[in-house]
Amino acid sequence: MISPKIQDALNAQINAEFWSAYLYLSMGMHFEAEGRTGIANWFRIQFKEEQAHAEIFINYLLSRGGRVELKAIEAVPTTWESPLAAFEATLEHEEKVTAMINALYALAEQEHDYATRGKLDWFVAEQVEEEETAQNLIDRLKLVGDNGLALFMLDQELATRVYNQPAPLAAE
Repeated sequence: MISPKIQDALNAQINAEFWSAYLYLSMGMHFEAEGRTGIANWFRIQFKEEQAHAEIFINYLLSRGGRVELKAIEAVPTTWESPLAAFEATLEHEEKVTAMINALYALAEQEHDYATRGKLDWFVAEQVEEEETAQNLIDRLKLVGDNGLALFMLDQELATRVYNQPAPLAAE
């Protein structure tokens, strides 16, 4: 059985993952409306990944005899001044998610809940990847600046991104 503290923290993380999904869907819709379909695709894939992260937490909480309590999702921004601004917001958001995962990891250690700590190892590694990817895109967008052809090429590249089911879901 999972402790009430861990259950509450996991439920908060589930809500945060759904908020993240909603944020990335909003970003995708913004860039879709601007005709930047590759950037929109990148954010739509990110939306699916965040939904999957929530599902991983839900499945884990249920497997430990916990109770999932879905809460309202707060409103997200709906416009960004540029792709660079959106990816800078993405990095900032992912850094917050990393802090939440780290706090959850610390709580699992404090509660001596090694099963939860072990489950979080995947998320710790995932957050490193999320931050690195966002920073890489920021760096590339800064490099190309206002060069229309370079922005077009980056948009075309981002259009090729495909969704891959996260390993913890594939294993279930």
